[in-house]
Amino acid sequence: MPLKEITEQELLQSLDHNQERQAVLFFTPMCGTCQVGERMLEVVEATGRSVPLYKLNINYAPKLREQWRIESVPGVAVMQGGELLHKEYAMRSVDHLFEFVRRDKLYPV
Repeated sequence: MPLKEITEQELLQSLDHNQERQAVLFFTPMCGTCQVGERMLEVVEATGRSVPLYKLNINYAPKLREQWRIESVPGVAVMQGGELLHKEYAMRSVDHLFEFVRRDKLYPV
């Protein structure tokens, strides 16, 4: 099942009102590596034991791009309680991404 695409405004509202952990894939439409990363996260999501996963086109997210200093795409950001916990740019494997989005101890950026 494809990741749900959200807008920057929707993500910002979700961060204001949601205390749960969630993750977002920052991507661009023409990025081949982003497409591979998205497929890997779809597998993670299909396990049913993942946190909510979304995707956001970095071209339409200027506030978060600057605020969180998103350095490249693909990039996965994990947030909780309105706070960015960690960013990951390496799409190593499905297992790595699964553990990354579920990891209990993430160090704030």
